[in-house]
Amino acid sequence: MKTVIERFLGTYPRCYAKTPEACGQRPLNSPFDGVTRDMFVLGVMLRHSKHVWWTLQKLSMRAKAFALTLRVFLFFCVLINLFFLSSHSFAQSTYDNAVFYHEIKSVEFYNTVKQSSFPIITLGTSEKVQLAFDNLQGGTQTYYYTLEHCDANWNSSNLSTAEYLQSYTEDKITDYSYSTNTVQKYTHYQLKLPNENITPKITGNYILKVYEDDDPTKLVLTRRLYVVSPKVAITAEFVQSNDNASRQTNQKINFTLNYGNLRIQNPGNDIRTLIMQNARSETAQLNTQPTYIRGTQLIYSDVNTNDFPGGNEFRHFDTRSLKLNTERILHIYRDTANTVLLLTDPDRNNPNYSFQYDLNGAFYVLNQDGTDPRTDADYARMFFTLTTKKSPNEGTPYIAGQFNDYKLDDNSKMTFDATNNRYQTTQLLKQGVYDYTYVWVDKAGKTDDFALEGTHFETENDYQLLVYYHPAGARWDELVGYQLLNTTRK
Repeated sequence: MKTVIERFLGTYPRCYAKTPEACGQRPLNSPFDGVTRDMFVLGVMLRHSKHVWWTLQKLSMRAKAFALTLRVFLFFCVLINLFFLSSHSFAQSTYDNAVFYHEIKSVEFYNTVKQSSFPIITLGTSEKVQLAFDNLQGGTQTYYYTLEHCDANWNSSNLSTAEYLQSYTEDKITDYSYSTNTVQKYTHYQLKLPNENITPKITGNYILKVYEDDDPTKLVLTRRLYVVSPKVAITAEFVQSNDNASRQTNQKINFTLNYGNLRIQNPGNDIRTLIMQNARSETAQLNTQPTYIRGTQLIYSDVNTNDFPGGNEFRHFDTRSLKLNTERILHIYRDTANTVLLLTDPDRNNPNYSFQYDLNGAFYVLNQDGTDPRTDADYARMFFTLTTKKSPNEGTPYIAGQFNDYKLDDNSKMTFDATNNRYQTTQLLKQGVYDYTYVWVDKAGKTDDFALEGTHFETENDYQLLVYYHPAGARWDELVGYQLLNTTRK
């Protein structure tokens, strides 16, 4: 009996690692992958449960009844497991911007033309992107990195590395330096791509993976990289929303693609265009069907598409110097650690728009009291407070920005201070200039970017427009067009 049970339990490998890669498995890319896997497990478990059944046939009637109950119980357990694991597969983020260790801070990834710019390069040119991050444990860690090609939906393209990479398939990060004259000690790492060891061979989406000790299962961080070869001419304009109720809050984009000599048989299948607001993937809208076709022009002007809430200008603070208070800083304490109290933020959900300069969610690591902010900028514990009429019984606010990849988790969650009737949180951030916003999450788990910030059509925003090409018979998605749009620049 024991042998049969052990055999039964051994049919489903168990892994308690934090990431799918650590279990030697690829993460689920869609809920259907999870259903397939769990149906397989269901079949295996039910098949082996027959061994339990026939073994117990030789026992008493009481044991037989127990066997039947056990089999029914196992069936429903697997069904419940199927439901929860399949639902969980929607939240997989291995192919998104992510950090897997709390000691990794200040991750920057941008085109070297401008700090904090969109991480896109043109294939076959001298353009490069730079990755930079700090490890607050100090010392020296052994980090390796690689690139993986992805489709337009950020699933693996399932190509061999020889098809999309030149030279080597992985490389070691050798450019690092130690912090100097800082309270918080750290080691700064940086990397530029393409380089002589790792160079993309084809266009499209790539996920950059950094991992420890030459072991891909020990993921440290991931970043999204875009490689383009311009083959499509793009023209775009901002217009008023066609919805009268949204004209004071939304920003609508109409655009035209001229595909020239590209072989387009079915525009709905061959061409897809993605539009993001301020490089935030969660705001993206995908365009597949053009509204009109005129020769080699694909015109996208449907009244119901590409109508984005404008949001509000980002909140910001400036800690380029820890020796004096700037606009949004109430007090700075410098002792065994740096602590910065910010002025209390008000709820901004009102119909009146007020202009202020921002970085559209980005951040810059800067130190005006030093010579090289990469290694002499210090860290400070930032205290944020927010006043709003919203009750903690209704939901919870989160703080978000490019500095934390807009992640809504325990690290960005605010707590309610009943004594002072306000929400508060702390973030350990490197010196510089930062944008941030507050996101409300209700008790049902629904997120609302505008409940605490408001939304206005006048808000200055960047929009990234990406054009993907996948002709019939192709094995991967090409990135054939890119344009940066801004609501205030024509």
